[in-house]
This record gives sequence, structure tokens and C-alpha cells, in this order.
Amino acid sequence: MVFLPGASAVGLDYLNVHDQAAQLTTSVLYDRGGTGWSDPAPLPRTGAEVATELRDLLNAADVPGPYLLAAHSLGGAYARRFAQLFPDEAAGMLYLEAFYEDTDAYLPERLHLARVRQPDPGPFQLALMRPFARRMYRRMFAGWPEPVRAQLVERHLSPGWWQAGVAERSSMPALAEELKSGPAQPDVPSVVLVALGIDPGLRLLMSGRALREMTEGKRRLYAALAGSVSRGDLRILDDARHSTIATDRPDAVREALRDLLGQVRA
Repeated sequence: MVFLPGASAVGLDYLNVHDQAAQLTTSVLYDRGGTGWSDPAPLPRTGAEVATELRDLLNAADVPGPYLLAAHSLGGAYARRFAQLFPDEAAGMLYLEAFYEDTDAYLPERLHLARVRQPDPGPFQLALMRPFARRMYRRMFAGWPEPVRAQLVERHLSPGWWQAGVAERSSMPALAEELKSGPAQPDVPSVVLVALGIDPGLRLLMSGRALREMTEGKRRLYAALAGSVSRGDLRILDDARHSTIATDRPDAVREALRDLLGQVRA
């Protein structure tokens, strides 16, 4: 099992579900080049660059495939590119509110990838946001070992990590086009987890009507993703949110992992 973090996230953000996955199979957490504790790299990068980097990393660490890929948010773009480029090494897919290249076909036009402005706070805005963000991350990582938790919270509040997330998200339209122009996805068992809770920040930025349209669009979008393979399973989580799906509902993630492993091993 390999966890692919979303933008602004790092491997240790998924430590809780990693520990659960490790009871079932070999589980891998990592930070993409240019993010987290990995070496600096120019951002954004193409899906092919990230997917090839991940394959090289797994080979160097002597972690044999094929792999179950657990992708959160933007990590879905890289997981799907990995599956396109190395189809024999993708055994199954777990999508956690994951990027899907057909997003624009299901969401309102104002939420299309090229139209959504990615937040890029300056130093003053970051200073204002930091107390709120600190409380949020402390709640998210409450169950993490204290040395890990303290470092993780502080790094998430650093300008470098903020900017890495901004840079990665800026490539979403290009990633969608890259995936659309690539080969077909392999037909492997897939579980799609959809979080219908609303992130607090979105409530400040979007009207009630826009939030309802987004939620309905997400239902259709992820139903299409689940339906794109012969063994696709759509699971709706009313009590989880996009950014915190793995901490809101780790039980649902574990159940999905167990079910995917059962299908693959069968």
C-alpha cells in the first residue's frame, strides 16, 4: 500500500491510517520531491515526473509491486498517472476525495479547474491565519506521537510548506490534460470515498447555493470515477470533510483497504 498525499499534505499526515494499513500489508508513506522533508525540487511538476520518481523510490527501497495506491486529493492525479505509465504495477486504487481529470464535466463552470483561484497568502495573511491553522493541525494530529506531532504542526505552519502546496495546486488544469492524453487506466479494483462534509474555509468563501452545487457535482463526479472500472465501489461519508477525510473517518479508510486487499488477493 502506497499513500499519495494531497497538495499541502505530507506522508506523516496519514500516519494513523498507515499504522492500520501496516497491520494488513506493507505500507509506505513518502513526501514528493519539493514537498515535506524531501529534497527541494522545482514545482509544479508533471504527473509523469512524479509517477516515475515514485516508482524509482519504491525500487530503491526494495518494495516490490504490484501496489495498492491510496490517493488523497491532488495525489489522485499522480496515482492515475502512475497507473497509466506502469499498469502492471497498479493492483488497486483507493481514492480519498481524489483528483479526477473529468472534474470539469461534473462541477459548475465557476468551479472548473482553470477558473478556481488558488489561495496564495502573503506574509501578513499567513501571520493572521497561523493561530487558526495551529489549532486545526493540533486537533488533526491529536493521536500522533508527541515528537512527530510537534514537528508536523510547526512545519505545516512554515511559509515553505504553504508555498509548496500553492505551487502544486497551480498545475491542476495541466495535470488533467496530461491524464486525458495518456493511455487508458487499467481496470483494477477501486474504492472511491466521498466526503460530503464542508471544510470550514469553504463556508467563508462560498455561498450556500454554491456549496450545494459543489456537493451535488461531487456526487456525480465520483460516481463516474467508480463507474469507470468494472469493480468500482462508491462510498459516501456524510461526516467527513475533504481536507481531513483520513482523520475524520480512519475506520472507513481501513475498511476500504481491507476490502481492496481481499479483492486483489482473491
